[in-house]
Amino acid sequence: MMDREIYIFHIDANNAFLSWTAAYRVNILGEREDLRNIPSIIGGDQEKRHGIVLAKSIRAKKYGIQTGEAIVTARQKCPNLVVLPPDYGLYVKASRSLIAKLKQYSDQVIQYSIDEAWCVFDGFEELYGKGQMKNFAYRLKNEIRGELGFTVNIGISTNFLLSKMAGGLSKPDRVHTLFPEEIEKKMWPLPVSELFFVGRATTAKLHKLGIYTIGDLAKADDKVIRAHLKTPGFIIQGYARGMDLEPYIFTHEANKGYGNSLTAPVDITDMEYARHLILSLCETIGARVREDNVRISQVSVHITTNEFGHGSRQMQLLAATDVTEEIFGAAYRILGKLWDGKVPIRQIGVHTSRVQTDAGRQYNFFDLEKYDKLEMLDRTVDKIRRKYGEDAVFRASFLKSNVSHMSGGLNKERRSGVTIGINVEGEKTRII
Repeated sequence: MMDREIYIFHIDANNAFLSWTAAYRVNILGEREDLRNIPSIIGGDQEKRHGIVLAKSIRAKKYGIQTGEAIVTARQKCPNLVVLPPDYGLYVKASRSLIAKLKQYSDQVIQYSIDEAWCVFDGFEELYGKGQMKNFAYRLKNEIRGELGFTVNIGISTNFLLSKMAGGLSKPDRVHTLFPEEIEKKMWPLPVSELFFVGRATTAKLHKLGIYTIGDLAKADDKVIRAHLKTPGFIIQGYARGMDLEPYIFTHEANKGYGNSLTAPVDITDMEYARHLILSLCETIGARVREDNVRISQVSVHITTNEFGHGSRQMQLLAATDVTEEIFGAAYRILGKLWDGKVPIRQIGVHTSRVQTDAGRQYNFFDLEKYDKLEMLDRTVDKIRRKYGEDAVFRASFLKSNVSHMSGGLNKERRSGVTIGINVEGEKTRII
């Protein structure tokens, strides 16, 4: 008996934040002007100097506006630019609706970020016909557009890396394949900067070696790459040759407990910025722990540097807790032992475990009054946020910071009471 074919789809929402905002304003609010058809962006707080472009329309892109640049410079490029603030509650609803749609067709859906996921299809050619998976991808793409009101790109291959690269070949609203036999023709001519996990610093190093395309990297001498880029060079050269993603990409799926991680918009190079990010993650985690009426007694921190280095460390608490301040204190101490600040961090995460459900707090003589007050304060803040929104109360340290006071977008529906919402209009189903 022949082995069954395994196909992997990478589904990526096109200009997600802007597209989801536009779909809501047109389909639910009934606005005539579609943000996707005019120069528009979704941007951070414009009152803050560090407000940046989070998403842009195709028309805005024609003015040279780039994701991540300051809103001030974007306005200079396009004076009539329409700027709207992000609505993370809406984005979580849209994300959850997308994942729910994908789960109608696959029992192996791996969400990678708020706007992208992989679907594994094992033996589906028996259902759709051998060689017909591309037709099925078109059907899925069109169903998402028709039912949810936004477009996606779908990349098809036999491994995770190649399907993700396929999805980015051209946008929007496209289906692309990138099978191993197509690598040389479709992927190797691309700029090396477009290879997964190759950032600006790595691109600059590769250019100094005379490597400008993915094909150049794939064909380069292994020893030269290893000598100049160490282990990260070995990994990305494997990607250039079609090697699948490292298993660590998906390790968060197997975690037990409460955790969040984020990839920073810029490399983390100083402890103060790292402190704000850790606190932001712990705010979200603490709210989720209290919402489920449990306590945790172990905290761990993991980091990924911009050189692909990985590190993690954990700490056992003296007593199980649901206090944000205590979770943060442990996480920050761990980070101080884990990271010396010499190599910039790209991704940072906090995870809690050893969950207890039976639980009062085991006090010692010195902390009884302190933690009673902190518990009451946290639960009061939770009530205010549930009633008036999570931005109704936040710590003063975030007042002039460009860091969200509660990070971990994929779990926002759990901490704010948001549920997946759809509005049925005749035969159309729209995200709300």
